[in-house]
Amino acid sequence: MTIFSIINSTAILPTQILENATITIEDGVIIDIAENGPATERYVNAEGAICMPGIIDSHSDGFEMEPRPRPSVRLPLDFSIQSFEAKVRAAGVTTLFHGIGFENDGNRTVESANAYVNIIHEYSSSPTVMMNHRVLYRLDARDADGFNALCARIESDRQVDAKPLVSFEDHTPGQGQYRDRTYLENWIMGSRNMTREEAVAHVDQILIEREAVRHNKELALPWLTEQAALGNITLMAHDPATPEDVAEAVTWNASIAEFPTSVEAAQAARAAGLRTVCGAPNALRGSSHSGNVSATELISLGLCDGLSSDYLPFAMLGAVGTLVKNGTCTLPEAVRLVTYGPAETVGITDRGRLEVGLVADVVVCRFNGNLPSVLGVWRANGSPLQSLAMQGV
Repeated sequence: MTIFSIINSTAILPTQILENATITIEDGVIIDIAENGPATERYVNAEGAICMPGIIDSHSDGFEMEPRPRPSVRLPLDFSIQSFEAKVRAAGVTTLFHGIGFENDGNRTVESANAYVNIIHEYSSSPTVMMNHRVLYRLDARDADGFNALCARIESDRQVDAKPLVSFEDHTPGQGQYRDRTYLENWIMGSRNMTREEAVAHVDQILIEREAVRHNKELALPWLTEQAALGNITLMAHDPATPEDVAEAVTWNASIAEFPTSVEAAQAARAAGLRTVCGAPNALRGSSHSGNVSATELISLGLCDGLSSDYLPFAMLGAVGTLVKNGTCTLPEAVRLVTYGPAETVGITDRGRLEVGLVADVVVCRFNGNLPSVLGVWRANGSPLQSLAMQGV
């Protein structure tokens, strides 16, 4: 039996802040939360720092990039997943869905997608694993190779992921994230050193190529719709831009609107009963990098159920600090957006709140203004709790 307490903490409960809190954890489960409660023999003194649930991130693209820190460098995947784990754990994340793209687009490949998923599953059962690793299976709507590979992969993974999270994505310019193609052209100019004319011509070519494979989207939809209806997958509609996009997603039996790009799309998602996910980097910056609606605006309107890191893990805590500092949220409300909110969205019921009986994934941190510092992270995994940066256990 492993039992210890975190004392003298500022505990962020679902709807309130509990000062001078003692949180007692036994074998990875919270067994008591009390103001000025007694400490066990083994304890950590938080010295007034914030104690909150471990962050749950429903969409992170970082692991796909970790093995490629330079264009000519390729790192082993077993090293890469532990390297990336260290970064996200230091950002307070204890459950993370790795976004793995199933497509052959010249950058991603079906072969690499399967290799990433293999190492995620393999490392998840390792005795050295330090967080809860999950997979977000991302499907390019117009890629036939990706669809066939994703179907096969999901069926082969049923023993380790009974109800996988699937994002159906169509990044064709002129819709979704790049409904205004000018933002894509600007990105291409900056990242590929093209002139405006070259970028416009490049996007025109993308449109021609994407139109030629439009039929693959219609081939994929019957399987996705059926699997979602049967409860065999949790389906995300990615980047809905209009109420019509949301209405279409409802016909797919999607239950999540991921990164709605307009107020109207978010309102339609809420009216249809879909959960909404916004980007933490958007909330941190106060604006979308592609000219779409601000996540802060959607949060202030009550149209965001949770944040995900997308491409920047530390933005989850950064968004919490920013939303509190600018008065958009109270601290419990902001913490909910990165913990209990995402947990509800993806169907996780045993963590995400500081509550007796739940799994003791816990983060201790401080904020200097809106800037966070993570002091300690605990993740319950059936063995003695693992800690980072704090002493005493």
